[in-house]
Amino acid sequence: MDKQSLQQLEESLQYKFSDISLLEKALTHASSAETRLQSNERMEFLGDALLAAVICEGLFEQFDNYLEGDLTKIKSKLVSRKMCSQIAAELGLNEVLKVGPGMAKSKSLNGSLAAGVMEAVIAAIYLDGGFDKVRKFVLSIFGPLITNADAREHQENYKSVLQQYVQQQLNTVISYELLDEKGPDHNKCFECAAVIDGHRYRSAWGTNKKEAQQQAAYNALVELNLLEDNEQIQ
Repeated sequence: MDKQSLQQLEESLQYKFSDISLLEKALTHASSAETRLQSNERMEFLGDALLAAVICEGLFEQFDNYLEGDLTKIKSKLVSRKMCSQIAAELGLNEVLKVGPGMAKSKSLNGSLAAGVMEAVIAAIYLDGGFDKVRKFVLSIFGPLITNADAREHQENYKSVLQQYVQQQLNTVISYELLDEKGPDHNKCFECAAVIDGHRYRSAWGTNKKEAQQQAAYNALVELNLLEDNEQIQ
C-alpha cells in the first residue's frame, strides 16, 4: 500500500500513527503474507478483546441502571461480525485489505474478512497509542450506535423495561396471567395481562403468548406513565 493511500486511511480513521508499519500489518491478510505470523491474525485476536472491553465500559458507564442481561444484549449486537464488517466497509478498510490472488473476489471481503480487519486496526491503534487512544477511536464510531441499539432493544422488549422498573423501583415481582385464548389449535390468539402487587393491568391480545405478554407489558408501562400511549411495538 503506498504512502498516500495510508495517509488517506489515517484521515478516514481520524488517527495518525507513530509507527505506520502497525497499520500496514493490520491490513495484511494471511493469504498475502509469507507466514501467518506476518499477517493480521494475532492483531484480530487482540482487537476483538479491546473492542469488547471498550464497548462494555461504555455501556456500563452510560446505563448505570441496567442489569447484566440487558447490557449483554446490546453489547452482542455492537461487537458482532455483521456490525464490524459494516463499519469496516464505511471506513473503506475492505478496499485496502491486502489479500492473496485467490481471495480478491471473495464475498467474505465484505463479511468476515472485513470484520477481521476492523478488529486488527483497533489493535494497531492500541499498540501505537495505548488504551486511551483506542477508547477514543472506538467510542467515536460506536457511541451513536450504542444509543441506537439501546433504543431498538427497548422498543422490541417492553417486558424487559417493565421488569427493570418493577425490580429496581418497586422492589417486587411481576407475573403474567393468561386470561383467554380463542381459535383453532393452528391459529390461536391469546389474552394476557401483567400483574404487579395484586394489581392487574389492562390486558392485551397476541397471536402467541409471547406477543400478548409484550403488549400487556406495554399497557402496564403506559398506565404507569413510563411510556406515551402512541408508541407501538416494532
